This record gives sequence, C-alpha cells and structure tokens, in this order.
Amino acid sequence: MARDETQSRRRFLIAATTVAGAGGLVALAIPFIRSLDPSAAANAAGAPVDIDISRLEPGAMISVRWRGRPVWVLRRTAEQLQGLQAPDLLQRLKDPDSLEPQQFGPEVVNWHRSIEPEYFVVVGICTHLGCVPDYRPEVAPVDLGPEWPGGFYCPCHGSRYDLSGRVFRKMPAPLNLPVPPYYYSSVTLLRVGELADKSKENWGPQTW
Repeated sequence: MARDETQSRRRFLIAATTVAGAGGLVALAIPFIRSLDPSAAANAAGAPVDIDISRLEPGAMISVRWRGRPVWVLRRTAEQLQGLQAPDLLQRLKDPDSLEPQQFGPEVVNWHRSIEPEYFVVVGICTHLGCVPDYRPEVAPVDLGPEWPGGFYCPCHGSRYDLSGRVFRKMPAPLNLPVPPYYYSSVTLLRVGELADKSKENWGPQTW
C-alpha cells in the first residue's frame, strides 16, 4: 500500500511540474510574441532622413538607413562624371536612359540620374535578390577585368552597375538601382524620403 501511495504522489508531482512548466512557457512566449510587433523605431524607419554632405570628399560615399535599407550618397569626381557619358559604356548598359521607373521622377531621368550631377543618391540594394553591392570606383582592377569602368559590384551573384546605378547587360539583376525621392533643403543638406512639397513619401520602385 505504501508503495502504491508513493507512486501516486510521484505521478502527481510530475503532472504538477509539467503544468507549471507549460504555464511558464506561455508566460515567456507572450512577451516574446509582443516583441515581434513593430516598435516605434521601426515605424519611424520610413520617415525622411536628413544627410549632411558638407564634409563629403570627391570620390567618397556615405551610407544612411531609410526604410530599413541603405541609402548611399556618392560625390562623383569630374573624371567619374565624364566616364558616364562614354559611348562604349552606354552600349553595354541595359537601360542607359532610365526608361524603367526605378527613379522617383523626371528630375533624375538623365545621364547622371541625379538632381545635381556631382551628388548621386541611390538605394544600395541589388535588384536581383536584394544583396548589398560593393562600391568599386577603381578602373580595371584585376578581379573585375580590364573593361570595368568603376561602379557598384554585387558579390552575391556578380551583377554590375555603373556609377549612376545603371545595370550592365546580361546580368542577373534586371533593373537599375533605385533612386529614392530627395531634395536639397539647403546647400549642404539633403532630405531623402520625400520631395520639397511633401509628396512621394510612399514612393517605391519596381524592385529593390
């Protein structure tokens, strides 16, 4: 009888411990699930971003986050700008005239894909599968070959873009890099994510 009583108590303790453990998991799961809800910071990620370009040297590039994506501002040199108009380069590009709507408006549908030729603003996301390309401004490096004019190279699958974010022909990436809405709020301050009239805040390209 004592043995049966001991076994009954043991089964009771095991059952009680299991129930308590399950309750603890539920208690832990609730805060975890709530933590998956968008935070205030995440909700604010789509807000416009101000970028100070006063210290950006020619040939240098800075990166900020907008909508959770990297946005680059590249200050192109005179030599880099001149190379963007080379006839042999244009023949190698898939969409040299920016006919696909990968930019926010006609203000940037030009050979330099920017408001001011010197400063190039672009979302640094490959239009193939969303990798982040490398900025490779050097001309004809050993690893990219003698025809490389300087630009952006995606290390994931080899897509190549020039220094206006225009994709080369026969690449995995189908489209040019996106040019987001932006304007100059002052001589040295860019606002990315909207235009001066507060329009285009919900703009999006075909893919990024």
